[in-house]
Amino acid sequence: MNSKGLKMKGISMEFPGVRALDGVDFSVEKGEVHALIGANGAGKSTLMKVLSGVYQNTAGDIFIDGEKIEIHNPMDAKNHGVVIVYQEVDTALVPHLTVAENIMMDYLIGDQKKLFIDWKMIQREAKSALKNLGLNLDVNKLVSELTLSEKQMVLIGRAVFHKAEYLILDEPTAPLSVEETNKLFEIVETVKKQGVSVIFISHRLDEIFRICERITVLRDGQLVGSYNVKTETIDSIVEKMLGRKLEATFPKHDVEIGGKLFEVRQLSGEGGVNNVNMHVNKGEIVGLSGLVGAGKTELVKLLFGATQKYEGEVVLNGKVVAPKNPAQAVKTGFALVPEERRREGILVHESIETNSTLPTLEKYCNGAFINHNQIRESAINTIKTVGVKAPNEKQLVSKLSGGNQQKVAIGKWLISDADIFMFDEPTKGVDVGSKAEIYNLIGGLVANKKGVIYATCEFSEILGLTDRVYVMYNGTIAAELVTKNTNEEELLLYSTGGGRNE
Repeated sequence: MNSKGLKMKGISMEFPGVRALDGVDFSVEKGEVHALIGANGAGKSTLMKVLSGVYQNTAGDIFIDGEKIEIHNPMDAKNHGVVIVYQEVDTALVPHLTVAENIMMDYLIGDQKKLFIDWKMIQREAKSALKNLGLNLDVNKLVSELTLSEKQMVLIGRAVFHKAEYLILDEPTAPLSVEETNKLFEIVETVKKQGVSVIFISHRLDEIFRICERITVLRDGQLVGSYNVKTETIDSIVEKMLGRKLEATFPKHDVEIGGKLFEVRQLSGEGGVNNVNMHVNKGEIVGLSGLVGAGKTELVKLLFGATQKYEGEVVLNGKVVAPKNPAQAVKTGFALVPEERRREGILVHESIETNSTLPTLEKYCNGAFINHNQIRESAINTIKTVGVKAPNEKQLVSKLSGGNQQKVAIGKWLISDADIFMFDEPTKGVDVGSKAEIYNLIGGLVANKKGVIYATCEFSEILGLTDRVYVMYNGTIAAELVTKNTNEEELLLYSTGGGRNE
């Protein structure tokens, strides 16, 4: 590597009971798009949090253009041109401020001597930043009113506006549609030509091979190596990530599908859900496909009682049910693993033990007494079942990697008495090894004659995992297809509003 660029040497980091990083070296050249990958818990996010000043490393040095620098906090990092855009967008935005105010946040709070704020300038600069992203967002709109993908683009717009020299993108395409992803890649190419270095963290290896020049692989907190994308394949990189070959992407589950378990009739409700008809049989994995904004998330939230139903009916085990809130939905027989796991799926500041037993707490209660030994045993069993990497059941969920947090979000439902399990983008931000584990967990559910609704915009998962698929478009069902008889082209056709008789 030449002297121009960023270099991290011998970075180590420890948490209580966990050595998260062990003497890791990492470098990125000026104007390079460099992928940082590894299985969940490999240390990717920890390494970038050290670089961005969130964590203080216990050993190692950081150099920019050959000069050793000190990064003690996020402001130090920004002063050295290091800006990170996190995967969990809601943690980095202020929901009750406008798009313009969020983009210009550092300007607004940076100079305490300002007596007056030029709001026209704030709006003008924010519009310019979004225009550079190819977006036409209303800068006066509250962030709380934005979609997940729009929030992500606001964060990227803020980083680009502040002229980051080292832009860290943590799973930036996870919430984006194909079109939005292409726009993002155009932005990356633009900033690259301006000399900005982009560190790209993603589990979507096809995207990495499309946009990155080099790949650094971490495994269990250690450096495996750095590789040129031109000399590697997706299979070779997966093997380096896992330390073994990945046998089958989608495991085959030989399950006899039973009779009708669940049915939705002419269901409409909050979030734009309109006249939805669908059903799920016992032992069946039913896909809910569609592009970002098609209504998949809104539908599963409606079924889970999290939003208001306007009309229609829901039938479970032959009985009409009408849960008015998530607590009633759980008692009725529904389970939901939501898309935004940190905000809706887990209590990040509580332990694995608390999270894994919360939905089924009544099982461990005898009047006013709680059987803590049973709770502990159940949590330990859940950790083993879903493969959470943690020192013990008392570990705070906030200290886990994104993939292990997702395993906790899934694991807490496995000991419930639910009949219908709904998964909303369950593998978003999850590595290939953990994906296979999640697929196997879902296979275990249908083997026990449970019904599964699997909502995702990943067509490969729909085709590899499900038995039938409902394609959503504009809040309603555009098509019902037998998975083995369809393909990606047909899914995309219905997802974009084609193929229907108007």
